[in-house]
Amino acid sequence: MLCAFSIYPSFYILLGLPREIQKSKTMKRIVKNALVLLCLLHNTLHAQNRSNTGQPSAAVVSLDVSGLPYDNIAMGSLVRLELEKLQKFEVLDKYDVEYIMKKNKINPAEAFGKRQLVDVGKLLGADKMLTGAAELFGEKIIFTLRLIDVKGDKIEKISVLEYINDQEYLQRMVRISLQDLLNMEVDKEELDRLVNLERPVITGQSTYSLNGPRFGMQFFSGRLADRMTAPKEEGGFNANPFGTVFGYQLEKQYLTAGEFQAVIEFIGSINGIESGLFTPSLAVMQGLRFHGWEFGFGPVVRLNRTAQGYYSDGKWIRADEVPEGSDIRLIREMDSRGDIGVATSLIVAVGKTFTSGYLHFPVNLYWSPMPEFDSHIVGFLLGFTIADKESNR
Repeated sequence: MLCAFSIYPSFYILLGLPREIQKSKTMKRIVKNALVLLCLLHNTLHAQNRSNTGQPSAAVVSLDVSGLPYDNIAMGSLVRLELEKLQKFEVLDKYDVEYIMKKNKINPAEAFGKRQLVDVGKLLGADKMLTGAAELFGEKIIFTLRLIDVKGDKIEKISVLEYINDQEYLQRMVRISLQDLLNMEVDKEELDRLVNLERPVITGQSTYSLNGPRFGMQFFSGRLADRMTAPKEEGGFNANPFGTVFGYQLEKQYLTAGEFQAVIEFIGSINGIESGLFTPSLAVMQGLRFHGWEFGFGPVVRLNRTAQGYYSDGKWIRADEVPEGSDIRLIREMDSRGDIGVATSLIVAVGKTFTSGYLHFPVNLYWSPMPEFDSHIVGFLLGFTIADKESNR
């Protein structure tokens, strides 16, 4: 009907009729009826052409936006763009939509309700209307999309997805939400990267456990490195001045104050297995965490083989006792021919825990002085764990 009345004033000029006839009520009725028939024929042909493509028409007016750097109209344009890319609908041109909205004095920035959009859809001649909301809520971006069936006067489908707060990827979030709404295949890797998995809640009444496997490397310096690389006939281990570490961490949190946690950690490990060695160790550490960063320190106990002896011209000489009258001072040194004993030292560590949903990936650097052997051990540990929440009550 809109097209008929928009060209009605100029129709008489095209016919070239005298003004007396133009003013006739009968002629005015004939002209109006003819124009209505022409518009109906145009709409019928347009609908038939659309049905031949097999695609229903859809229109996007705007989206309700809160806390994001887009206004309602701009977000609607972004959704319209991604909807066109999917080629599931004949998406109505935004200028046509704007014209009809303006003509009917409807504010597109406030048109979100089903009842209102059904009316707009009828004015546009659209089969579907797409609307929704995009909200920044805490550390999440929540996208809600609704597909409205104009003829059926009902909400046909709804999609609600929560994303990480990375606004650089808003367009990708829109695409994923549309694919979810239309039951299309979604890129699983991209979905996992952007969708916000619920994280366990940490409160003053909860403990937060990061138990899990640990693995890494450690490096030796000083006399300890020399003994590791020395041949076995000289009491060495014929190995590298570094080695692998495989262990497991158990911990108990005893204090929580907001983002601050204090824990006791027990880390047992087996070291140097790539060199055929078996050197277990156990570290008991006091750990302090804040915003994912961690600092820890405590004693570490290691089992190793040592023997008494002395150095002569830089060569290690094993000796169970000093010859009488000699001024040689015996020391204890790492020796593959020696007895299994216990060595204790301090260990200091610093690290950062990276989080993705329920998964946590701790990365730690540590240092352990070995004054008995005039040496140091430095290394790093990686791990993964699933957050576990337990109540203190």
